[in-house]
Amino acid sequence: AMAFALTDRKKPVKLVWSREDDLMGGYYRPAFAHKVRVGLDQKGNIVAWDHRIAGKPIFKGTPLEKILVKDGIDGTSVEGVNDTHYDIPGLFVGLTDHKTPVPVVWWRSVGHSHTAFVMETMIDEAAKAAARDPLEFRLGLLPGKDDDQKRLAGVLKLVAEKAGWKIAPPAGRSRGIAVHKSFNSYVAQVVEVSRDGDAYKVENVTCAVDCGIAVNPDIIKAQMESGIGYGLGHVMRNEITLDEGKVQQQNFPDYEPLRIGDIANIDVHIQRSDKAPTGVGEPGLPPSGPALANAIAANGPRVTHLPLISNGVEFV
Repeated sequence: AMAFALTDRKKPVKLVWSREDDLMGGYYRPAFAHKVRVGLDQKGNIVAWDHRIAGKPIFKGTPLEKILVKDGIDGTSVEGVNDTHYDIPGLFVGLTDHKTPVPVVWWRSVGHSHTAFVMETMIDEAAKAAARDPLEFRLGLLPGKDDDQKRLAGVLKLVAEKAGWKIAPPAGRSRGIAVHKSFNSYVAQVVEVSRDGDAYKVENVTCAVDCGIAVNPDIIKAQMESGIGYGLGHVMRNEITLDEGKVQQQNFPDYEPLRIGDIANIDVHIQRSDKAPTGVGEPGLPPSGPALANAIAANGPRVTHLPLISNGVEFV
């Protein structure tokens, strides 16, 4: 084998990785598509749930494949759907790997970032078809058969109480709710939006988290707030598009991060618990996007393609 030295190793070399390099030459959270069919009986109860998922697996072909890929299924492609704790009879989950040359890697909350969005917006659609309140519909699917159901119901009840769910929102406002378990923690959120013409503003996010014993409440709150901001910002407006293999976004003007004025207020409430402490870095993100989409759908369009601003929703 031949070896080449790029320098004489006597002079320092400065390497610069610019913002443009970072956006255009990174590893990306894989794009996923879901196709879901839900069957309801005449009483509005779910009798079957057919859920097909397609996307590029993150861990196939990596050193972690032996741990995270079982029977050909990359667990991170389906987590949050195949292990749902809702009492759903007739649940079928199908997965198709989508091969692309785009380099992919995990993103905050990994598969839960897209599975929670689909599960929680579909639950709202099922509740609407059944003419039931979205909170009560969810609680009906969490009858407390095990610890997971009890803790999910617990954060739902806490967030509903703190957000004033049973009191109608002010004129021109609407609310959406979502709940999800990830990284052994349970998080429920209510997003309240105001509408001005076709444009929306996130006025309030109420969050309830059960992460076992709260070792450091300040860190828990900070992690929930940052997960909410991260999740909402990307669901609202961030996307990477490619033209003949070249990433089109270059810097923050065309991949705009969430700004401080995008969310008026966040309230985080920690469920008292004597359970072992669990994760807080990731679980705040998954419920945020569907709670926002459900709030918009309460008095506006139901958007099933992301980001929202590329599919008929504007933000102030």
